[in-house]
Amino acid sequence: MRLVYLTSEMAPFAKTGGLADVLGALPAQMQRMGHEVRVFMPAYASIDRKKYPLSPAPGLEELDLHLGSHRYRVGFATTRQPGTDLTVHLVHCPALFGRPGIYSSDPDEHRRFLCLSWAALEACRQLRFAPDVVHCNDWQTGLVPLGLKTIYARDPVLGRARSLLTIHNLQYQGGFPASILGETRLQGSAPLFHQDQLKEGRLSFLLHGVLYADGITTVSPTYSREIQTPEHGAGLDHLLRERSSRVVGVLNGVDYREWSPESDRLIPHRFSAEDLSGKEKCKEVLLGKLGLPYRQGVPVLGVVSRLVAQKGLDLLLDVAPDLLTRWGFQLVVLGSGEGRLEERFAQLQAAYRPQVCFYRGFNNELAHLIEAGADAFVMPSRYEPCGLNQLYSLRYGTVPIVHRTGGLADTVIPFDARTGQGTGVAFEHHDAQGLRWAIETALNLYKNKPAWRRCMLNGMAQDYSWEKQAKVYEELYRRAQQV
Repeated sequence: MRLVYLTSEMAPFAKTGGLADVLGALPAQMQRMGHEVRVFMPAYASIDRKKYPLSPAPGLEELDLHLGSHRYRVGFATTRQPGTDLTVHLVHCPALFGRPGIYSSDPDEHRRFLCLSWAALEACRQLRFAPDVVHCNDWQTGLVPLGLKTIYARDPVLGRARSLLTIHNLQYQGGFPASILGETRLQGSAPLFHQDQLKEGRLSFLLHGVLYADGITTVSPTYSREIQTPEHGAGLDHLLRERSSRVVGVLNGVDYREWSPESDRLIPHRFSAEDLSGKEKCKEVLLGKLGLPYRQGVPVLGVVSRLVAQKGLDLLLDVAPDLLTRWGFQLVVLGSGEGRLEERFAQLQAAYRPQVCFYRGFNNELAHLIEAGADAFVMPSRYEPCGLNQLYSLRYGTVPIVHRTGGLADTVIPFDARTGQGTGVAFEHHDAQGLRWAIETALNLYKNKPAWRRCMLNGMAQDYSWEKQAKVYEELYRRAQQV
């Protein structure tokens, strides 16, 4: 098949979350499977040009893009994704992408990603690359399905293209004032927009992606069901239920070339299910780097997370003081985000310094070391479309402690010491009592060394590779073409 991927993020060039990891792995895997692949993303100023040098894009010329009364000169560049044969096309428009970060709250935020969307399709026309499927991701490319059915419906290159929209997080919908309709290039199709929303003075990019995409996926089976309920549907549940036959949950995969203890270049001691000795050595290095004492037999709980309300870490902060005092475990936290959560973790560290270290910010090497060196990993998310850290934790024999929601429910099987089945600890009710129970359950399990080892090895045996998950997308692409 001929496949086009449109994305606002892609690892390693630009990343804020799991979207970048998915696009950093799925297109390259589809290319390895024999498909013709084109990826388009913005040429952000924040992309490291020395590390990822850009080259002129063969066969592509600059174009003038008109978005209402706004005119932009748009060019194209290419770069190679490290470790793959995949060429990535970058949409070059300094007026829109020459800013410090990936996203902004600027008044032209909608035009930034309209530029990405339409420039990418115009590039396909220049290249005479007729895609079978255009894979859109999140709100930033949410108007492309409607554009393919209207602007490009009779185009000799794009007229046969079908669209697949992946919702990575339904909470982010790309909502703007209805007055921007004239800047979308779709004003001639105004009757096809959601009329009630327009009357309310609003226009949601993601809503229209849900209405017009030929296929809709989200990043775990449980989340695909959750978003069709009023509780988790963020106002779109009724539309998703209407299209439920087209809504499919596909778990994100893991790039085991980067996240595997047998080959991880960022950890000091490698290990495997056959020889776990390197894990304890990684634990000792981790604690030493963070200035905490290494005490054999004392469990270490790890957290690597954005510090935002979604991640449920306020629950951990509520129960940690009592649990740290009574159980004596150690806690290492890596992350940044909301100021109130950062401050509370800093206060926890100050009060329990021999036991707790809070590293404010992000450090990729430390993230790998926490996954390798911690005994358990805490993810008490309020909701979690898929989650990747629990998948990393399973691979590293780091027992996940999770709230049973979204992708966490799909990937962490509660361990039963009687049968030896299961891969972690999961709690049902998202409250302090539920998390307290889960952590104490894990700490009691840790005392039972044979059962703990069994739980570790069960997790390490799981396969969430992209080789496996890409085959599901391959089938969905074929299904979308039959619409």
